[in-house]
Amino acid sequence: MLWAGMPTVKTDLVVKICGLSTPDTMMAALDAGADMVGLVFHPKSPRFVSDERATELARLARGRAEIVALIVDFEPDAAARLARSLEPDWLQLHGRETPDAMRAVKAATGVKVMKALGIAGPDDLAAIEPYRGVADLILLDAKPPKDAAYPGGHGRPFDWSLLASLDPSFRFMLSGGLDPGNVREAIAIARPAGVDVSSGVESAPGVKDIGRIGDFIAAARQAARAENEKA
Repeated sequence: MLWAGMPTVKTDLVVKICGLSTPDTMMAALDAGADMVGLVFHPKSPRFVSDERATELARLARGRAEIVALIVDFEPDAAARLARSLEPDWLQLHGRETPDAMRAVKAATGVKVMKALGIAGPDDLAAIEPYRGVADLILLDAKPPKDAAYPGGHGRPFDWSLLASLDPSFRFMLSGGLDPGNVREAIAIARPAGVDVSSGVESAPGVKDIGRIGDFIAAARQAARAENEKA
């Protein structure tokens, strides 16, 4: 297992499909073998789900994949209410949360916490270290455009070669602009412990495409096998 509490996976790579919002696309992700499924609780996102829909989707996923609730700058009390009602396996903090804010959320919820950090250039890598002792997992994502209304899911990759300077023992999840056509290259360059996709498996913002979900997971698995064979 890559992280405590993770399910046994098909390869050493963890695959996360984020921003699921309908039962049919949730089932497509589960049937294709996703290890993590993400539900978005940021109202400005086109992937936002209501509490009622999230509960329905979590019921489908529970026991088959790890459930991730994506939140943005939630106060600890709000995060605790969500944790009680949804019972997610992870909270993904995708806002401007400081390490201290993360500690407060972890203390209030007792749920594993994933922190998303935006990367655009080499200077952004310095932000990783303060979170390494706090987050249970760090997700390296492309920085959103300056005028963006929400933090993730914009379909823009960053320069994956920037990550070559990271400590080889640092296990992270890679996101930002991934899709079925480029995930193999991303894995070969960045060597992440996991990959996360949202807009890259959509036909329109917030509209997941069942075929692309399956294609992405298959491509990621093939890439992981190829990298394992090189090792």
